[in-house]
Amino acid sequence: MSDSPTPDDGAGAPRRVTVERDGHLLLIGLDRPEKRNAADLAMLQQLALAYGELDRDPEVRVGVVFAHGDHFTGGLDLGDIAPRVGPEGLAMVPEGGLDPWGVQGPRVRKPVVLAVQGTCLTLGIELALASDVVVAASDTSFAQLEVARAILPFGGATLRFPAVAGWSSAMRWMLTGDRFDAVEAARLGIVTEIVEPGEQLARAVELAHRISVQAPLAVQATLENARLAVAQGPDAAAARLQGELVRLMRTEDARIGMEAFLRRETPRFTGR
Repeated sequence: MSDSPTPDDGAGAPRRVTVERDGHLLLIGLDRPEKRNAADLAMLQQLALAYGELDRDPEVRVGVVFAHGDHFTGGLDLGDIAPRVGPEGLAMVPEGGLDPWGVQGPRVRKPVVLAVQGTCLTLGIELALASDVVVAASDTSFAQLEVARAILPFGGATLRFPAVAGWSSAMRWMLTGDRFDAVEAARLGIVTEIVEPGEQLARAVELAHRISVQAPLAVQATLENARLAVAQGPDAAAARLQGELVRLMRTEDARIGMEAFLRRETPRFTGR
């Protein structure tokens, strides 16, 4: 977690997040490399707006989140964030945005593939836990060190870390604030794949493209049902399966998929 203060940026908020299209992908980049991509309020709000765009745009099927520079994130910029925490907590989701960590309000409905490298602290781990596929450079260093700054993880680690890694493993890292490497992150279930440094974004984009050519409504339904199973248990998710199957079978994509299967062609799904 960065302890560096944020200078006065003047009246206009500085650009902290880049957003660009790559076919059906929305590439979202943390862009404060001179501060190891430490998150000030401007970054949090711009990231939330990017997630809102990902969720709403019918042409976008998958999000890819990465960071410019050598580090994914040094965590929170406490010098900027601490004074902004009011009686109700931290307001970081502007109108039109979605909480990237899925704690304040609904989660983004489309898959997110994350690429991390260098330092990945606190909210970076929590963003990985809130994402669906995570590619890490082999030199990535992780730490959930909020307790060393007299706060607690408020981006979902207390909810998701124990569910993914098991109680004892999660507590070992959350209660000590110690650092761990990419191999341990993969063992804990935070990281999906480890690649050579510098290859993480290309691999994340490759996987995102693989997802994007599948039927979008089916991808979103699969994601939603799996999340429901985690949040409310397998019975709640099972109760929705048949209804979701019927709904999807009535879509244009189901017809396209069947015709492509019979003709032994590659389907081109429309998302309808």
